[in-house]
Amino acid sequence: MDTTTSNSIVSPSTTLQLCSIIPENPLAAMELPLLPSFLSLKRHCLGNSSAPGEFFLASCPSIVLHLLTTCDLCPRDLAKLEASSFLKPANFSPDLQLSISEVAALDICQKKSVFERMGEEDRQEIKRKCGGSWKLVLRFLLAGELGCRREKSQALAGPGHSIAVTSKGVVYSFGSNTSGQLGQGTIEDTWQPRPIRSLSGIRIIQAAIGADRTMLISDAGEVYAFGKDCFSQPGLEDQDTKLITTPQRVKSLTEIFVVQAAIGYHFTAVLSREGRVYTLSWGKDERLGHGSDRNCVLPHPLLGALENIPVVQIAAGFCYLLALACQPTGMSVYSVGCGLGGKLGHGTQTSEKQPRLIEEFSVLKMEPVMISAGTWHAAAVGRDGRVCTWGWGRFGCLGHGTGESELVPKVVEGLKDVKAVHVATGDYTTFVVSDDGQVYSFGSGEFANLGQGDEDDNTVTPNLVSSLKEIKERVVHVSLTNSISWGGHTFAMTESGTVYAFGTGDRGQLGVELGDNLTERAEPAKVVGINLS
Repeated sequence: MDTTTSNSIVSPSTTLQLCSIIPENPLAAMELPLLPSFLSLKRHCLGNSSAPGEFFLASCPSIVLHLLTTCDLCPRDLAKLEASSFLKPANFSPDLQLSISEVAALDICQKKSVFERMGEEDRQEIKRKCGGSWKLVLRFLLAGELGCRREKSQALAGPGHSIAVTSKGVVYSFGSNTSGQLGQGTIEDTWQPRPIRSLSGIRIIQAAIGADRTMLISDAGEVYAFGKDCFSQPGLEDQDTKLITTPQRVKSLTEIFVVQAAIGYHFTAVLSREGRVYTLSWGKDERLGHGSDRNCVLPHPLLGALENIPVVQIAAGFCYLLALACQPTGMSVYSVGCGLGGKLGHGTQTSEKQPRLIEEFSVLKMEPVMISAGTWHAAAVGRDGRVCTWGWGRFGCLGHGTGESELVPKVVEGLKDVKAVHVATGDYTTFVVSDDGQVYSFGSGEFANLGQGDEDDNTVTPNLVSSLKEIKERVVHVSLTNSISWGGHTFAMTESGTVYAFGTGDRGQLGVELGDNLTERAEPAKVVGINLS
């Protein structure tokens, strides 16, 4: 690898192809000429001159990250690399004294919409909270994108209605619309996906769905809501609850730059770009630790352990909340709310007023990188590809071969030969996506939402969804209904942006027209009319 000691003369026509590196711009994909050995003593650039000069960090910082993070270099190699190859500090702001890897990490951070809108004071504060390194800030940003597909296309299967967001931030809605939850300005159902035209000019990066309501997050951190005007399902019983049929800015959240929302049955939670979690409604007694009532529309920060630890993803179940935290030592999961069934993961069924660390992941030597909160059970994916489930185990939704509950996270042994990259949970149902795009499901087979054909049988261990394998496209994301009051349906999205739907479709929530007297679909059908690529 040490080209500075080479004695051979390389032909000018010889080329070096960069592989396994995702370029920031077209320059990174160019073929680089190998120079004669007498010139290889100096660093080279892709800048304004073909003469040897500074290393082309600004052109493609991911090359440096690739070299430092994926190549097999020992500390001595890294020291030699720093000393012999990068003799000068990077020639661009804000800090000329940063190491080469820190500058590369900062450069990539600046390309993220969440980060680029931050002022310098906010950037330094998030750097401090992440551990004092831009590399750790980059990990924080990437972990948030992974957990909730922020700034990426997504198709969400809600209670009776569905939302799809394209990579460009355009939003489509379809399904039940009795409360205006489709945002189309009417209360009429539709099975055909239609863009929400009132959002023209606003780029949406994340969505959340609850019964009779929808929330959308823009790249400017703004929160838009429509449907029933409340933040908890019990609040829907109030006679003065208004219907909002087009997206409206949530006034109580205008002072918070929001990057994710999660809707539970009793409450709503939002995550700020700084990694702070706020909840609305259901705060009294043993619930979420603040003294508000169920109709409170003001956000309250979660108190306790997470006050100074940045969170990258939140997930809401029926009456509990999970938070994936990012610390210099690694990722960890905290839980708060109702503990019945063991869904908080602490070895008991005790409720927690404030977020508490789930310690079992340390026992399992597993670093969680993604979480999912079902109605009554939860799941997590580890960096090593293992999957853990815990909570109520009815219908085999935990995948452990029984219907028994688990009070702490337990590895799903039926997936020991699978490297998982995504997990989704619903009402006693679980889906797992592997790194090769295969999909596995287990739990309740009611409404045909497991994708296992016409059979409505329960599945207590992971089964391959063979019908999705037959589409011959790699699946990257699955979403399923997370509600006790609606029949379930499921979306599977492929890497090309194609969406396939199955399960209950009686209100048009599949985005597929069903035949006469049909209320569900057992085999995946392609959703037409939307392009999520």
